[in-house]
Amino acid sequence: MADAKIQNVAVIGAGTMGHGIAQVCAVAGLDVHVADPHPGAVDVARDRVDQSLAKLVSKGGITPEARRAALERLAWTTDPKEAAGKADLVIEAAPERLELKIEIFRDVDAAAPAHAIFASNTSSLSVTAMAKSTSRPGRFIGMHFFNPVPLMALLELVRAETSDDATVDAALAFAKRIGKEPIVVRDVPGFASSRLGVALGAEAIRMLEAGVASAEDIDKAMELGYRHPMGPLKLTDLVGLDVRLAILEHLTREVGPQFEPPELLRRMVKEGKLGRKTGEGFYKYEK
Repeated sequence: MADAKIQNVAVIGAGTMGHGIAQVCAVAGLDVHVADPHPGAVDVARDRVDQSLAKLVSKGGITPEARRAALERLAWTTDPKEAAGKADLVIEAAPERLELKIEIFRDVDAAAPAHAIFASNTSSLSVTAMAKSTSRPGRFIGMHFFNPVPLMALLELVRAETSDDATVDAALAFAKRIGKEPIVVRDVPGFASSRLGVALGAEAIRMLEAGVASAEDIDKAMELGYRHPMGPLKLTDLVGLDVRLAILEHLTREVGPQFEPPELLRRMVKEGKLGRKTGEGFYKYEK
């Protein structure tokens, strides 16, 4: 399917990643229908997109007219089937649980047009398993966006064992249309970015646990010594400690013990210290 046909995008899941994906699509001129079964999530997401676009205007990133146009292209609902009904591309942005993602795709499969491409914003789970749960395994691909979506340039496209060439080509063109730099990787546990990212983050946590240095100095080592825009502990706070833990546990099962989560990470998650979203992780934040 040619990218020119991708005009209507459905985003299933209105959390941090979902509303960020919706925003960049709307700014790029696409019509976007965002669905989340939790009414409160929809309200919060709508407000955050409004605030994010207003901030872009204040910084000169977009014009006030572009902001208004983007907001007009966004529609919100609690019904995923309604969102998928006219979609050319359905992007799932639910929490990292394979069973949940498969359930979502099965739910919207019959509602979406036959030509629609399905994409999962997973950071580590099997795209092939999701693809095979639908009636369109050839028109299925992984689209791993990075947080915060409006600012991060990379889009990791994960080619499932079933993905056809036309789907990969359409995904590449779509990525460029919304201003992202795509890479294409095979569907292996953790893909490319997550395996590298969580390995660095886990080692930083082990160093903190062993008293090698403070969180600030560990992060500064990577920011100033290796020109990382954000240190691995700050990044873990941004992503969410619970998300990082889930990825490490998945990679431990699928790849090997080198991804065994640090005990400090397990303890902090158990204590509810999940990073920015709870106000405390390796750093403290104003809620």
